[in-house]
Amino acid sequence: MNLSHAPLRLATGAYILNSGLSKRGLPAEAAAGMQGMAANGIPAVTKLSPETFGRALSAGEIALGAALLAPVVPSAVAGAALTAFGGGLVQMYLNTPGMTQEGSRVRPSEQGIGIAKDVWLVGAGLTLLASAWSSRRSRG
Repeated sequence: MNLSHAPLRLATGAYILNSGLSKRGLPAEAAAGMQGMAANGIPAVTKLSPETFGRALSAGEIALGAALLAPVVPSAVAGAALTAFGGGLVQMYLNTPGMTQEGSRVRPSEQGIGIAKDVWLVGAGLTLLASAWSSRRSRG
């Protein structure tokens, strides 16, 4: 891991790890609500039971957060995973009715602000990927 990546990986990793840990033992009703929102971005999640979805979401966030925090995980790998995760959240935001202002496909409504901010995860992931790619090119 490049030392300059540490602040970005620490901030995103801690945030996502905490989110995953807070979802452990999620009640079925809460998991079903999250699953319904997630299905707007990734329709295949409807094939899971709410309980399975909740456990998978928690485990996925814990794994991603831990990977970002672990210096042994290459930044390119952590960046790719973070970009994919953030991309799913942005897809959910863009496809969920009421998340964007009327007449806009992108600008968040009051209801969508909490999810629209997840675009920073995509930016962070792409930054890790670009930096890793750039440093590989300069070495060889």
